Amino acid sequence: MAAAEKRHGALALLEFDTIAAGVLASDLMVKRSPIALLRCGTIHPGRFLILVGGSVASTEEAYAMGVQLGQTERALTGSIFLGDVHPMLHDAVLGKRRGLVGDALAVFETRSSPALLAAVDAAVKSTPVILCEVRLGDDLGGHAVALMGGDLTDAETALGICTERAGDQLLAQSLLPRLDSDLRSLFNEGTHFGTCAAFEPADAEYPEEVACSWDA
Repeated sequence: MAAAEKRHGALALLEFDTIAAGVLASDLMVKRSPIALLRCGTIHPGRFLILVGGSVASTEEAYAMGVQLGQTERALTGSIFLGDVHPMLHDAVLGKRRGLVGDALAVFETRSSPALLAAVDAAVKSTPVILCEVRLGDDLGGHAVALMGGDLTDAETALGICTERAGDQLLAQSLLPRLDSDLRSLFNEGTHFGTCAAFEPADAEYPEEVACSWDA
């Protein structure tokens, strides 16, 4: 399913701890109202995420249906409805990256994806930080993480807002007051280990070459 190009007025994200319940909820939600099913599928560890978007009314109606099913099945582990989603968060959730700006980098990590969206949406609406990256569930053991750049005061404020909003879903956070320029270049391309480009500065130290038996 291709990612939507246009922005939606509202987004909703639901997380289930059984795949069966998540699949059923997906079906009921798209039948309930005219929404865009932006993402749905399995994440670690055996959970199911559903991301939908559309008008405020249609998204809220579908969201209510998904929550009702999740509560009935006792399978809903988290959910968030964003009726006025910030444009940066909307785009980041759908995979758009922005370059890090400012001296400071704020990294925020939660135990669940809905908790991250709720926290970051509040932060970017209240501070001028730039949201560089959002990752939900995949390759993170079910966790979620966001990278935000800006000046030190704004980045620190954003982390404070995220922490308060996330509550017990907060897993970890870090604040880098003066991000290394080389790390900035790497993180601008993403935080996946497998796709990270090697960086070897000109002044990197290497051991002196020695003869080894397997070189003979």
